[in-house]
Amino acid sequence: MRLSFFAIFSLLSTLLSSAYAATGAPEEQQAQFLKSFNQHVKALLSERSIPGGAYAIIKDDQVVVVKTFGHLDMKSKKPVTPDTVFRLASVSKPFAATITTMLAHEKRLDLDAPITQYVPDFHLATPGAAEKIKVRHVLSHTTGLVPNAYDNLLHERWSMEKVIRRFEQVEPLCQPEKCYGYQNIAYGFLEPAIEQSQPQSYETLLEQRLFKPLGMDNASVGLKQFSQAENRAKPHVLINKKNTGKKDANGKAIKAYVWRTVKVTPDYYKVPTAAGINASITDLSKWLIANLGYSPEVLTPALIADMTEPRIRTRKDLKRRHWRTYLKDAHYGYGWRIYQLKDYPVVYHSGWVQGFRADIGYSPTLGVGFAVLINAESNAISEISAEFWSQAYKLTDEAPAKT
Repeated sequence: MRLSFFAIFSLLSTLLSSAYAATGAPEEQQAQFLKSFNQHVKALLSERSIPGGAYAIIKDDQVVVVKTFGHLDMKSKKPVTPDTVFRLASVSKPFAATITTMLAHEKRLDLDAPITQYVPDFHLATPGAAEKIKVRHVLSHTTGLVPNAYDNLLHERWSMEKVIRRFEQVEPLCQPEKCYGYQNIAYGFLEPAIEQSQPQSYETLLEQRLFKPLGMDNASVGLKQFSQAENRAKPHVLINKKNTGKKDANGKAIKAYVWRTVKVTPDYYKVPTAAGINASITDLSKWLIANLGYSPEVLTPALIADMTEPRIRTRKDLKRRHWRTYLKDAHYGYGWRIYQLKDYPVVYHSGWVQGFRADIGYSPTLGVGFAVLINAESNAISEISAEFWSQAYKLTDEAPAKT
């Protein structure tokens, strides 16, 4: 019998308990971790002059803490609140994968159907190659296409129909399922697959099947909805980074970061299943609790297990700055990355569009979730996430035994 990802790591969690101290993690340790982590985040965001951000920490079905920082816009000075809406960028992919896999479990959509069944104008230079790509290959980025195929055309005034026809010039790198290649436009193919399998739009399904049942009151899809949100973060890009001539306590040169507010670009909103969702940190807290298994009427255990089963190894992730010290292995499932740290897994995704960064993850073994949003293009967010997950065990009931 083949064990699911969650079954495997539930077993792993039990086995790991024998390596933990019997006394458990004192409340003081948890409180100290939360305090020191918050200080670390505040210092890092201040050092990089990040305009605004927010993070949330989840334990089981409870929100442990929500912290907000800075402002919606450097000019207006309106503060970020727990309900401030940010762009999620590629953190949208787990939502699209959830809806797609949900429809498959309901027998409305076949994950083994060729994607050309839903996108008939999609062809590749190699005859018959496009027809070999199935819906599940799109979900797991195992289409065999060159990574980020034609993402550059999202920045042009091209319709999706025109972009899709351009694929007839592309030779596949490998057979489907044989190599990993991250996609945005191809992930956009999930939208017609979803909408042709049943009568509702993708946006309506998200609202009815995920947002409303989970109480994600600030979540939406698309540029229009983002622009209509009164409490929304404005995007910022770095225009200058220069030495101040000063050094910190460790002798490291202190740099000044200068950000500029820019207009929201429509580029990645063209592929809503890849990068079209907007949400607040409060919304992501509820999303994490559901993915940790506490809303089984919305996300069934079978659905979560299917989505988080490792489908393809992503070796490049093992070299990610800030993460590489902690990662032992990395895979992609359906809409989620599965990172293996030394003693526990993290189901994770990041997102990046002009002026915004987003990170979200949870560990089924620890029962811990974490999300962070910022309205600036800074890799500080990756440093924050890696730092959190390297110490997340401190929020559990058991502390690692001393070695």
